[in-house]
Amino acid sequence: MDIELLLKRYLDYLEIEKNRSPKTRENYERYLRAFLKFGGIKSEKDITADAIREFRLNLARLKTSEGQNFKKSSQSYYIIALRNFLKYLAKNDYSVMSPDKIELPKIPVRQIEIIEYADLERLLAATKGDDLRSLRDKAILETLFSTGLRISELCSLNRYIDLKRGELTVRGKGDKLRLVFLADRAKLSIENYLKKRTDTEEALFISLTKSKNPKVIGRIIPRTVQRLIDYYAKAAGIAKRVHPHMIRHLFATDLLMGGADLRSVQELLGHANVSTTQIYTHLTNQGLREVHKAFHGRRRG
Repeated sequence: MDIELLLKRYLDYLEIEKNRSPKTRENYERYLRAFLKFGGIKSEKDITADAIREFRLNLARLKTSEGQNFKKSSQSYYIIALRNFLKYLAKNDYSVMSPDKIELPKIPVRQIEIIEYADLERLLAATKGDDLRSLRDKAILETLFSTGLRISELCSLNRYIDLKRGELTVRGKGDKLRLVFLADRAKLSIENYLKKRTDTEEALFISLTKSKNPKVIGRIIPRTVQRLIDYYAKAAGIAKRVHPHMIRHLFATDLLMGGADLRSVQELLGHANVSTTQIYTHLTNQGLREVHKAFHGRRRG
């Protein structure tokens, strides 16, 4: 069958049946079109082991605009999309090569960049003042650390929440719902911030004009959150660049170092696979640290 029609059916399936976001659909289309164009693919029968091997070789040799090699993680996005496309075709009785024959690139263990806990405390304390903007920023920082939310999840929160219970239902990746919790400091910060609000905007966190008497101009956007975190990090004297996802990393490592089990942290972060959560374990294995301290070099006296 014409590959264009099959591609459209697959992308529709992703969006409708698998409930993937428009952005995911857009990315999958880009990855698959790159393969179809490179291999001159006209029908599903043209998707052969040789065509895939040549495409992978091309990916491995690609250079970025800065002259760097194409990252293994970036290469894997194309191969994952291709494997899933083949799974869809096989499931719908098209005669195609088995997707299991396509091995994914071996990706180095991801390194997590975090700041020291003392730096975090200085960051959270950097939001001074009782004006609306300062109170909003304080509430944002405390909420991020209390919940480990992704920046997009934070921006999508609505203001009508039960602060007494301190629970939030969040719609995360793949449209999946999960429960997150507000610590006492986060609840107090949100309460103080909401008391200052006089608008009727539905969003919990709002964008404000830069004037002396700021006006509400709608829901806050990720770029604004990134800028305010950068601003307060500099104000707190933190040398490295701080981004919102660092606070999410700190949320996870703080739980694990406090004794939380990996599966619970997985649920709180909204990770589909526990393997994603395992990237934090090399930062938090206090047991290995104690073993090393107790037994390393004992014969040296």
